[in-house]
Amino acid sequence: MKYKADKTQRPVYLQIYRQIRADIISGVYPCGTRLPSKRLLSDELGVSVITVEHAYSLLCDEGYAESRERSGYFAIFRQTDGFAASADTPQKAPKPYGAHHTSADFPFSVLAKTMRKVLSDRGENILERSPNSGCTELREALRRYLARNRGMNVRLEQIIVGSGAEYLYGLIVEMLGRDSVYGIEAPSYEKIEQVLSAAEASYEPLPLSNYGIDSAALAKTRANVLHTTPYRSFPSGITASANKRHEYIRWATDGKVIIEDDFESEFSVSTKSEDTLFALSENDNVIYMNTFSKTISPSLRIGYMVLPEHLVPLFEEKLGFYSCTVPTFEQLVLAELIDSGDFERHINRVRRSKRKEQAVR
Repeated sequence: MKYKADKTQRPVYLQIYRQIRADIISGVYPCGTRLPSKRLLSDELGVSVITVEHAYSLLCDEGYAESRERSGYFAIFRQTDGFAASADTPQKAPKPYGAHHTSADFPFSVLAKTMRKVLSDRGENILERSPNSGCTELREALRRYLARNRGMNVRLEQIIVGSGAEYLYGLIVEMLGRDSVYGIEAPSYEKIEQVLSAAEASYEPLPLSNYGIDSAALAKTRANVLHTTPYRSFPSGITASANKRHEYIRWATDGKVIIEDDFESEFSVSTKSEDTLFALSENDNVIYMNTFSKTISPSLRIGYMVLPEHLVPLFEEKLGFYSCTVPTFEQLVLAELIDSGDFERHINRVRRSKRKEQAVR
């Protein structure tokens, strides 16, 4: 067996997960094929059965495999899924999401302590004007955070900070142009349509199935820009399956662009962060977006986007003159929260709490 486990590089279960996932995606294990047993992998790699079980648990969480009682684990990912038909149309209306949802509270004491620290350490520097793309301290903190948590290794120049999702949507439309046709999820976050309408940009609503955007609708759309919220679409609460994520990536060829809104993915109950389309794609054509409205507070109007390498010069040429819309003080506070580990400790606390809630249901 070709799998390897370097015990000097932690965590080992992620190494196993990534190797098996790569073989599932490439077709080494076609859909329906039985995967190596936990005991076999454990013996050959010299790791515990629990370590292998953890890797398989992640594969099941993300839709690459499933566990069958007394039979083991089987691949359920199909590279060819999508475009042929809309067989995954919902059999029932999706459960509305967000009507009774409240964001997890970030500890006010931690936020207040961090604000006092930034005031003490930075003094009058908090009154300085931010660089147009955002403070270097925050963008560096985000760059490191994305690398260690989301598998996204990017340059500082690719990260743009702005005051919330709607502002960033507007920048993207100006950058890609009003002549582009934007495909959006239906239903979707209402402000996406409002931003596109205000910019007089053409868009097509693409109906959602239980697993993401309907395959037939995606195959027929005139859109050359696809806006999607793979982890949890609002207001439907639908999460794109592993098959669907790869379908989006296959769709985005010949100059097409994906806008990935990573809404609330930090609070996934999986023990590993969800794979982003940005990290999965090898085509340098995914714009990644996220905000801190759920993870910290809606009043903290800070969002950011990560541009594909090839769009950085275009952004600089067309929009580089725009001033950053987030106060320097708030950017420095957020950078300190990320660099100190307080932000990630909060995320992990909420995720553990959600897992416990799920376990007792």
